[in-house]
Amino acid sequence: MELADILSQESVIPCAKVASKRQLLELLAEKAAGLVGVEAHTIFETLVAREQLGSTGLGNGIAIPHGKIKDLPGVTAVFARLVHPIDYDSVDDQPVDLVMMLLAPEGSGADHLKALSRVARLLRTEGVVEQIRATKDPAKLRDMLIAPAPINDAA
Repeated sequence: MELADILSQESVIPCAKVASKRQLLELLAEKAAGLVGVEAHTIFETLVAREQLGSTGLGNGIAIPHGKIKDLPGVTAVFARLVHPIDYDSVDDQPVDLVMMLLAPEGSGADHLKALSRVARLLRTEGVVEQIRATKDPAKLRDMLIAPAPINDAA
């Protein structure tokens, strides 16, 4: 599964203005609802339930909130670049400004895990993260996010 298959141009929020984790999750749920035809409240509750298990803030200003939803048509991603970093209870206690939400249908174990792995690997690539933080254009952001990952980071 490639990120290009699950991240559309419409699912990129280049300059999200939110002041809290709750507002961010609500924004992501609203955006996803319009893309997948599932009620925003259902998506929001799924994300909140997952966060109660433990923060999806990975550190270095990055979070990957995710969850599984019954009757979802397929794995879907929504990316948000925040105007101002917010407290997210991340593992390093640093505020978050880059967020990739992933939603998967119930029973999609392998696809969900592959998507999580790809996103985590991409957002841990320092050069990519610097470029994403410097870009406000949704098309350019999507292109950066779906570009093939370098085989060797040192190259």
